[in-house]
Amino acid sequence: MKTKPLERQAEAFSNGAARGAAYLQGLSDRSVDADTARLGQLDPGLPAEGMEVETVLELMETIGGEGTVASAGGRYFGYVVGGALPAASGARALLSAWDQVADSLTGPSVIKMEETALSWIVDLMQLPSGTSGAFTSGATMANMTLLVTARDTLLSRLGHPRGKGLFTAPKLRVVASAEIHATVLKSVRMAGLSSEDIEWVAVDEQGRLRADAMPLLDNRTIVLCQAGNVCTGASDPVGELAAMCRETGAWLHVDGAFGLWARTAEAISASLDGLEGADSWVVDAHKTLNTPYDAGIALCRHPEEMQASMSIGAQYLPATHPNPANRAPEFSRSARGAETWAALLSLGRKGVVDLVTGFHHHARRIAAELEKIGFLVPHDVHFNQVFATLPENEDACARIVAHVQASGEAWFGQAMWQGRKGFRISVSNWSTSDKDVDRLIEAIRRAKDELV
Repeated sequence: MKTKPLERQAEAFSNGAARGAAYLQGLSDRSVDADTARLGQLDPGLPAEGMEVETVLELMETIGGEGTVASAGGRYFGYVVGGALPAASGARALLSAWDQVADSLTGPSVIKMEETALSWIVDLMQLPSGTSGAFTSGATMANMTLLVTARDTLLSRLGHPRGKGLFTAPKLRVVASAEIHATVLKSVRMAGLSSEDIEWVAVDEQGRLRADAMPLLDNRTIVLCQAGNVCTGASDPVGELAAMCRETGAWLHVDGAFGLWARTAEAISASLDGLEGADSWVVDAHKTLNTPYDAGIALCRHPEEMQASMSIGAQYLPATHPNPANRAPEFSRSARGAETWAALLSLGRKGVVDLVTGFHHHARRIAAELEKIGFLVPHDVHFNQVFATLPENEDACARIVAHVQASGEAWFGQAMWQGRKGFRISVSNWSTSDKDVDRLIEAIRRAKDELV
């Protein structure tokens, strides 16, 4: 006798969850790098008759599972990819069963969770009262959302209202740190602004924008700075920049995908003094906060301007009901903000601080241990990023990275910073332990001894 449709779905859901749990339980012992030898088996050809659910999940678990990089585990140190906190991971599973669309008419409870999570983040970051925003797929879309808002707001103030397009609009200026992240530049282009005309500002030996090198600003300028240099973790002098922008009517935008969370920990927050003076901020939940992908957050101190730029405006949509689509590019999307709500609720204020300071602690130790075995870390450890090179033999760094990846003991990637070849280690997983750091350092030491 066949079960009812939702009973079959529940069985499949339980089956998939059980396989996922087994995967997580084995991460501490498996190779961090992916085994891609059998990936061809994931393309058996689309069958004339569909496979049984059990067969599909078995194929996914075996071939698909071994073809994953173990980024959910504590020995992954690449690309500032966080893991997933237990509460956030559990919320993802529950949300998958709910299958709610992020809209108050189709998912009222998840919208309440998203709105609550945004208010908690504004509070944790000590941003101005009235600041609000929206969840996006990641920092790229969050940056684009806010750059469109900045563009439209400045043009409106110059007498060119929203809706008239850019063909006859006054030309805006973009001033940016010389080491701003590449995704911000992509967002500049998507917002219809010229990345070829950016006025670049020199950085110091830590990768921080030099306020003394800033050009004169005016009320048609968007200034792009960052909280968290992708190689050093350093943050630009946002307080000084905010004062400059306030005096001239320029718009200050802060890309803080992972680094904005440093604001929550007193021990490392001083570099972000004055952060509240900016006009807009980007931060990811799926990096430092360790929610599942994807969860970018666009925050704006002028939410009415953000809504004016992003609003859907369809006549059949009731204006009285909150709709995240009115502050972000997507119309229909999953309730990704509910996972952030679950993560924050499970951590509490103290847990967020402990998470952030724990990353900093591990990064400082990694930097010190690398220098003991002959590497150079040419910057202070500002947060969770460590760039290292091998003096007088920088080319060997690429071979060391490949050796460690192949060993399966850890995973991190090559990097180049301020003319130096090396590698970058990002500490951003809640489950990373001192033992994981021990294994990382030993794998690097062994690679160096064998190759250099």
